[in-house]
Amino acid sequence: MFVIRKIYCRAFQIVFRAALPVLPYRNPELLDSTDALPELLKQKQISSVLLVTDPGIRGHGLTAHLEEVLAQAGIRCPVYDRTVANPTTDNVEEARQMYLSQGCQAIIGFGGGSSMDCAKAVGARIARPRKSLAKMKGILKVMHPLPLLIAIPTTAGTGSETTLATVITDSQTRHKYPINDFFLIPRYAVLDPEVTRSLPRSVTATTGVDALTHAVEAYIGRSTTRQTRAQAVEAVQLIFANLRRACENGDDMTARKNMLRAAYLAGCAFTKSYVGYVHAVAHSLGGCYNVPHGLANAVLLPYVLEDYGECVHRKLHRLAISAGLSQESDSDAVGAEKFIHAIRELNRSLDIPEHISGIRQADIPRLAAYADQEANPLYPVPRLMDAGELEKYYRMVMED
Repeated sequence: MFVIRKIYCRAFQIVFRAALPVLPYRNPELLDSTDALPELLKQKQISSVLLVTDPGIRGHGLTAHLEEVLAQAGIRCPVYDRTVANPTTDNVEEARQMYLSQGCQAIIGFGGGSSMDCAKAVGARIARPRKSLAKMKGILKVMHPLPLLIAIPTTAGTGSETTLATVITDSQTRHKYPINDFFLIPRYAVLDPEVTRSLPRSVTATTGVDALTHAVEAYIGRSTTRQTRAQAVEAVQLIFANLRRACENGDDMTARKNMLRAAYLAGCAFTKSYVGYVHAVAHSLGGCYNVPHGLANAVLLPYVLEDYGECVHRKLHRLAISAGLSQESDSDAVGAEKFIHAIRELNRSLDIPEHISGIRQADIPRLAAYADQEANPLYPVPRLMDAGELEKYYRMVMED
């Protein structure tokens, strides 16, 4: 990366970090069960709410209980259940039309990160009806209050229930881009382990490592605070202690509950401290090839951490100590190596592959340009790289 661009990126990040104490960050109010929602909506005088989910979640009957308790309370609940793995602008517009035609007053995002991202984007389009999603790309482009937004995560990974971000794929170009605004933070989040009980092992695994990626990238970045570091450390501890258990026994509600908390904490951490190149590259792969976001992050994480080298050794060693993977007496380089090795072993035990199929060599320059555009200057990464340097990560994870 050219020196002048590096100076610009770091200056941008320093200004943003200095502004952290005065920016309007907030956490959603937490609820323990979906059964609390009818009374909440009645208190808010809401008689019709749009439920945004995906066909798999609804097909498995996970929304049935919520739909039933809302109906019993006399609250109408039209359901948009066509959200795809990487939600598109078409998804958002279809759900928005349903919201308007059904006279809805609030939005519930029910599912993984895709459903919650779709729900957030619907709220943004309701708040800014004359502004396209493309024109809200980036930071602080919504700037209007959304309708009441409630997030119910069915996966313990994305942390979208607490973040100011939504990630949308343009239906025409397949370009995947983030929208970041404080108004996108849900007002309420329901952390109910029961709705994660029937989650398939593979999804539990990849979304769990997605949460690990959030925590690690937030921790090793250059815009951390005492609070975000503590949140990231606790998330890493919880994930290494509970993710295998949740995958081995989906009915282990203690592990499920702990993973929901880990995902929430990691989401809180990266909302303030941001993520890094793992996410930027993963988003471009999701947009172009529809690779599930959690899978892309899980595959990329050890490669990117290893490539960062010495500049992350001290911080990775601290994470390794906190998770019981290393000793204080180890050198930073050894501790970092143990931490990266533990991630690879975790992935292997969860049957997460080391490579991603379908990546085309001819697409790499374009994908790297998208990743560069997303990450620089916003993400306070340990070591700055431009599009040309980011190309190596696609080659590292592509199948031979």
